[in-house]
Amino acid sequence: MTTDDVDLERRRFLLTATGIVGGIGAGFLAVPFISSWMPTAKAKALGAPVEVDISKMEYGQQLTIEWRGKPVWIIRRNADMLKRVEGHADSLRDPNCLVPQQPPYAKNEYRARENEKEYLVLVGVCTHLGCSPKFHPDAGDLGPRWPGGFYCPCHGSTFDLSGRVFKGVPAPINLEVPAYKFLTDNRIVIGIDEQNPNGV
Repeated sequence: MTTDDVDLERRRFLLTATGIVGGIGAGFLAVPFISSWMPTAKAKALGAPVEVDISKMEYGQQLTIEWRGKPVWIIRRNADMLKRVEGHADSLRDPNCLVPQQPPYAKNEYRARENEKEYLVLVGVCTHLGCSPKFHPDAGDLGPRWPGGFYCPCHGSTFDLSGRVFKGVPAPINLEVPAYKFLTDNRIVIGIDEQNPNGV
């Protein structure tokens, strides 16, 4: 065996050993990098369904909770408020809720479940630029033809007591109705329903 043969074997050994050590090192470096792509426990919790106790809600009251980092409103409408949902379809941009901003069971003028019309559930984010509208439930509060609803102070968009957008304002579509269902008469869960049991 010549010196050149020994040097060649040593070179092969060193190259192989360096490749193996480098591969292991790259693996150790890749683990935290790939882990950073996974959602944190906090992020998973933000997307989880939220249960809400509505047993103490009075008529006309608005309850705000957080779901997926956004405000979600639960509003208990009285008979007068439900009546004021009707009769102004010609002044609304999408009175029949044709844009899919709600689950199928909320595709009606009340934008609520048929047997639970008094409860309105909305994502409290304006569909124009993401501001949070203010609840103005009283008729005439924002002018003589105001039936009650929501007013966005950022750019003046207005929505009725079902979250349907009026014509002639910057917001292009109705407020979003998230998936929700009643667990009992006094508990509601936001983020899941019969069609979406896993909240995806």
